[in-house]
Amino acid sequence: MKTLEARIRRIEDRQAIRDLVHAYTFAMDNRDLDWAMDLFTEDGRFRSADGVMDGRGRDALAAQYRKRYASLGFNFHVTHDQHVDFTHDDEATGLVSSHAEVVRNGESMVTAMRYHDVYRRCEDGKWRFADRCIYFFYYMPVAD
Repeated sequence: MKTLEARIRRIEDRQAIRDLVHAYTFAMDNRDLDWAMDLFTEDGRFRSADGVMDGRGRDALAAQYRKRYASLGFNFHVTHDQHVDFTHDDEATGLVSSHAEVVRNGESMVTAMRYHDVYRRCEDGKWRFADRCIYFFYYMPVAD
């Protein structure tokens, strides 16, 4: 059995990863790219399962988000369930279910998605996204 100290650290790590996921939604909704980029490792990757998005490294990620924001108005992301598996003391994988309300090219849209994540504890002790892949279940006008 693991020591009490190790068990407490795992609980703290789970909470830090949960906080990371929540911070991402607020950073995206606020369009705070400085905050958002600090949530990724230096070599972090954000991509979509359909291949439309695939940025690696903070500069490329920021450019990718700026491009997406050009067609988006208001957006409101909500995370739901999260599952985390630790692959190492300093690395974990996760699944996050989510939905968002957005205005894209002037049209109100709703989307359901799931993120497939890889989290890494960095040298400063913070957990960050090493890889985040978004899978869309649907992305459709609210009227539909």
